[in-house]
Amino acid sequence: MAKDYKFALLLDYYGDMLTPKQRDVLDLYYNEDMSLAEIAEHERITRQGVHDSIHRGEQLLAELEEKLAFAEKMRKYEDILEDIKALSENIYTECRTYNYSKSISQNASMIIEAIKSLDE
Repeated sequence: MAKDYKFALLLDYYGDMLTPKQRDVLDLYYNEDMSLAEIAEHERITRQGVHDSIHRGEQLLAELEEKLAFAEKMRKYEDILEDIKALSENIYTECRTYNYSKSISQNASMIIEAIKSLDE
């Protein structure tokens, strides 16, 4: 069973929609990198039970992402914010270099700081 690590991300978004057992099993499998046998021992179920729980959990996570697309939207927002940050840094640098409008420079600086605060 090859791991598809997109489910680790989907687990962060939709983990609360799973049963506690599915969430725990998927967390152990993807985030703790435990084998099926290790999870089976930890959860006191069979290896096949672990496999089935992972499979059902992955199906549910995939269905939720297909319907809601939170992970995809967040990836797009992050890309857009990176673009805005880069453009703001360019505006700030050009304003400082060529002594353009001080207010434009200040606004660009404020945008850069606002985006940085999202990373904290």
